[in-house]
Amino acid sequence: MIQKQIALSLGGNIGNVEDNFRNVVSKFRDFGFLNLQISPLFQTVAVDCPEGTPDFQNAALTATCTLEPLELLDLCKKFERAAGRPTSHERNSSRPLDLDIILYDDLIFQHERIQIPHPRATERRFVLEPLAIIAPNWIFPNTGLTVKQHLEQLR
Repeated sequence: MIQKQIALSLGGNIGNVEDNFRNVVSKFRDFGFLNLQISPLFQTVAVDCPEGTPDFQNAALTATCTLEPLELLDLCKKFERAAGRPTSHERNSSRPLDLDIILYDDLIFQHERIQIPHPRATERRFVLEPLAIIAPNWIFPNTGLTVKQHLEQLR
């Protein structure tokens, strides 16, 4: 099986988010993900959420895995549910765990369920800052720019 490099964004703002992050890293290891790296946690103001939404904790995770993009998406959704996120929820609602696939190798992927690279990742400091710590030179294949270059454009 060919290992693919992936980058995920982790977020949460209700419950014990740090424990949820630790647990999900452990679950990814159990599923055979290799070379796992997780960034430090960042506390960020909720973006595009209803007024009064609690601040989020965010991190980034990189790893290698053999899953195809939709298999990875399904696994992320399974882990979110296990952490207490309802299957159906309002967009941008508070959540104990949110996992977004940011990059998957150098793949540009369009599907009704997902778009890779994540379509708003390059506009979000809470995605780029943690990712720049562990993968500053990873390239967004749709722009040709690195994580670090996109972060510098936001500043």
